[in-house]
Amino acid sequence: MIHLTIDNQSIEVPSGYTVLQAARDAKRGIHIPTLCYLESLPPYAACRLCLVEIATPRGRRSPSGESKLVASCAYPCEEGLVVRTNTEQVLDARRTVVELLMSTAGHLPAVQKLAQELGVQAPYVQLAPNDCILCGLCVRACREIVGVGAISLTHRGMERAVSTPFEISSADCIECATCALVCPTGAIRIEDITRPVRTSHVWASAYARRACRLCESEPPGLPFPQDYRELLALRVTKDE
Repeated sequence: MIHLTIDNQSIEVPSGYTVLQAARDAKRGIHIPTLCYLESLPPYAACRLCLVEIATPRGRRSPSGESKLVASCAYPCEEGLVVRTNTEQVLDARRTVVELLMSTAGHLPAVQKLAQELGVQAPYVQLAPNDCILCGLCVRACREIVGVGAISLTHRGMERAVSTPFEISSADCIECATCALVCPTGAIRIEDITRPVRTSHVWASAYARRACRLCESEPPGLPFPQDYRELLALRVTKDE
């Protein structure tokens, strides 16, 4: 067992725990916000909302002499670790993250709640609204839980987005809707479209129904074709 201190509370956790796991398992009212964390996935540390301030027995600090800020979802617990979750340095860092999120996602309830908790009134800059905050949960769940990899993070910089390859509906998608289930902002939704087919992809492109490889059942309608020419003949578009 590992002994550490979080917000002046002595906590004992098994080896291999992260700071976030220790804080949540302690059940002592220690709140660390997250948007990209899911217990069934390895930590990714994308949203940076779970930043905490740490001091180790070796006195580890940043080059400037301040206590070090780390992502609690990915930082492993160690013997004698001292963690502070609500110092001014931590809160300032979280406010900066929320201000950035508000520049495109200030209309989302999840972001508005965080802004209210941290006292953020408005972003420094206002950009085009976007429900996706690029947390990566949907991409990682599709690849690491479902084992499909039908979607991924594409492009760079301001063009960064979640998409299918070449921005057309992926033939690898089994329409399980896991991506919609794990999305913290509702950016991915299950939409009814033409014919008795459901899709969790909203891209306006052609696609074909595919048998589920997990339950080995096929969607309603004709069997999934093995010949590519038959596949093209069964394409369905949103505009039909």
